[in-house]
Amino acid sequence: MEVEKTDKNITEGDESKIIYRGWKVMPFIIGNETFEKLGIVGSSSNLVVYLTTVFNMKSITAAKVVNIYGGTSNFGTIIAAFICDSYLGRYKTLSVAMIACFLGSVAMDLTAVIHQLHPAKCAKEIGSGCNGPSMGQIMFLAGAMVLLVIGAGGIRPCNLPFGADQFDPKTKEGKQGIDSFFNWYFFTFTFAQMLSLTLIVYVQSNMSWSIGLAIPAILMLLGCIIFFAGSKLYVKVKPSGSPIHNITRVIVVAVKKRSLNTVETNDLYNYIAKDSKNSKLSHSEQFRFLDKSAIQTQDDKLNKDGSPANPWKLCSMQQVEEVKYVIRVLPVWLSAALFYLAYIQQTTYTVFQSLQSDRRLRSGSFQIPGATYTVFLMLGMTKFIPIYDRVLVPFLRRYTGRDGGITQLQRVGAGIFICITSMMVSATVEQYRRKVALTRPTLGFAPRKGAISSMSGMWLIPQLVLMGIGDALAGVGQMEFYYKQFPENMRSFAGSLYYCGIGLASYLSTFLLSAVHDTTEGFSRGSWLPEDLNKGRLEYFYYLVAGIMTLNFAYFLLVSHWYRYKDVVTKDKDMDKSSDEFDKVLV
Repeated sequence: MEVEKTDKNITEGDESKIIYRGWKVMPFIIGNETFEKLGIVGSSSNLVVYLTTVFNMKSITAAKVVNIYGGTSNFGTIIAAFICDSYLGRYKTLSVAMIACFLGSVAMDLTAVIHQLHPAKCAKEIGSGCNGPSMGQIMFLAGAMVLLVIGAGGIRPCNLPFGADQFDPKTKEGKQGIDSFFNWYFFTFTFAQMLSLTLIVYVQSNMSWSIGLAIPAILMLLGCIIFFAGSKLYVKVKPSGSPIHNITRVIVVAVKKRSLNTVETNDLYNYIAKDSKNSKLSHSEQFRFLDKSAIQTQDDKLNKDGSPANPWKLCSMQQVEEVKYVIRVLPVWLSAALFYLAYIQQTTYTVFQSLQSDRRLRSGSFQIPGATYTVFLMLGMTKFIPIYDRVLVPFLRRYTGRDGGITQLQRVGAGIFICITSMMVSATVEQYRRKVALTRPTLGFAPRKGAISSMSGMWLIPQLVLMGIGDALAGVGQMEFYYKQFPENMRSFAGSLYYCGIGLASYLSTFLLSAVHDTTEGFSRGSWLPEDLNKGRLEYFYYLVAGIMTLNFAYFLLVSHWYRYKDVVTKDKDMDKSSDEFDKVLV
């Protein structure tokens, strides 16, 4: 698609002056995507090991820190999305976020390079004296994490829409370009994860933390240079306002008019702006109290075009229905978010399990780094998606008649069920690993932990693969669910809501770890989660998480039965996108 460049920003809906460059700017955007993801993932994928080996933190403390860091990064997306939609726009938000990521990567590397910024190295013997980090060292580390949180929170809700902004969605070439960009986005994500969890983690764990953390910083710098090099060529959409404003207005007006009696649907005020991109929604009977915000009184004046003179006194039925769908999604969101309570354990305590397992390949000298085992989780996810899309969906379509084979909520429910299975397998494997460590000859001692079980670390792969399959169902399924059920102008907000769910699960994981450790520490057999897993009962903790997931599964079935899918008056082509597009993009 041949287009000329323009330096002017454009407002959503004003497409007369937009000059799309399409694939001409993709080398800048995709190149930046690759280096940016390598930088972010490389700085955080091995963080739990870094905190225990360099900052001398206990395993449970390191797990809590990583959970808080991950939770805050994910919760930050909704703040970033609000700032992006209301004030800065995607380009400026990405610019600030990328600079913050680069500075955070540099600061993180400095904690390894400068000896004064981390505590002295501990002796390898169990029970030997070991000094933790000072307050100054913790503050500098926290500062580096805050910069990474700002960067990740700003990049996640903006990078994919910004890339899609460069194509004309009204032309065939533009639509094909967007689809191809989605494929490249998924490829860069997968490539960055694989490279970070293998090569970068290997350098960090076996060669040098200083070099291993410098690599992500250099990659982030390259990403920034590539991104800003194409600055004058990009289509830069101006902020058009956050959907949070509309949600707030409907609730405020409904509260103001709470004393009014409800009226018939035909009597509700229902103005729809000509430039509205949202599907026209049918009136629903749930949450009828919000309908009061669409009751027009004598004091409610209208403009010449029929819009309310004061939007804080009168809302349309369309606006009310959009807010209803947001509220209707929240109970489902809570249950779907809890899926990641189990997922998080596979990225923290599974790493600790691997450190006290036989990580050698065929009894050779090469050892797989502990954090690298999580790559099997991702492999399970990426390998299952094409099987699901090309085998399971066509098979199920024959019986259900649905384009996607099953509904989005059925897909999420299947993922939660597999998640429970993964936790049960995790408990069984840990029980076996611990038994082997206590009854058979060991392979030495893991520094500051305990005896290394002769059980092969490959036994950890099934639980990781199962969780990856669960994520391909529950994770991708809920992203597709939010995208399709939210109004069109709230889709960036929907993506932020997904990440907030992961953030909530991270905080809940931190609370659960603290509660279990504090409760079991006084038991006669000791804590379930000690530094030396051979002296603990990690399998009990896994069974506990599986039990919580079982209760959550029952709650999910209940709210899924209660949920009513989006009912539009007119067909919106945007809502008919096939589910495989979401499988490729929203992993």
